[in-house]
Amino acid sequence: MLSAAMGYRRDDSRIIELNTLSFAVRVDKPGRVMTDYQTVEWKTSTRKITYRDYLQDAVFVVAIGSERDRLIDTLKVALQHPKFQLFLGRRANVPAGPLKLQVIEGQNPVQVLTELDWQASQWFQKKTKKPTVTVELIADANLLPEAKTGTELAKDRVISFDQRHRQLDFRAVACKSIQLNNHAFKQSTADTRHDIMNFL
Repeated sequence: MLSAAMGYRRDDSRIIELNTLSFAVRVDKPGRVMTDYQTVEWKTSTRKITYRDYLQDAVFVVAIGSERDRLIDTLKVALQHPKFQLFLGRRANVPAGPLKLQVIEGQNPVQVLTELDWQASQWFQKKTKKPTVTVELIADANLLPEAKTGTELAKDRVISFDQRHRQLDFRAVACKSIQLNNHAFKQSTADTRHDIMNFL
């Protein structure tokens, strides 16, 4: 998405520079998987049945960091005025609306996501009916040295997006659970005690 916003084409070597960014994501609402049935005609009179899985009703909050303040400012402007269409995974999956962007100085992505308010929709927060919620935080492994789940490898470090020879390398990631306040929660003050003998 950042590459598209900056106007980098798939074979642009400047994409490599974006691998230097620190990255973290918080799962504020896991959502659910929807399976789409499709019939694809990929040759004349040749049809193939395929299934596509989509994640719907999910809410993710992403934080990126860099010691280069100018790069962060440039990326913010690019996301507000993208050169190419922004999409999530597939071109048909465009963002539902304008991106909510905020620059916070002096903190790494994990610190930002640990302190940021819960971003689930208001109706979902009210439905939860708990004063606090537990959400998952996934980040570059070096940002979570205390993670108890251990380090995993995600194959998403970009070498090239060139369609003729797409190349991805591995990146170490770690996960941890954090607690967030549910500001929509309201403790009931009604007295529900019922003393049937009170009328005697």
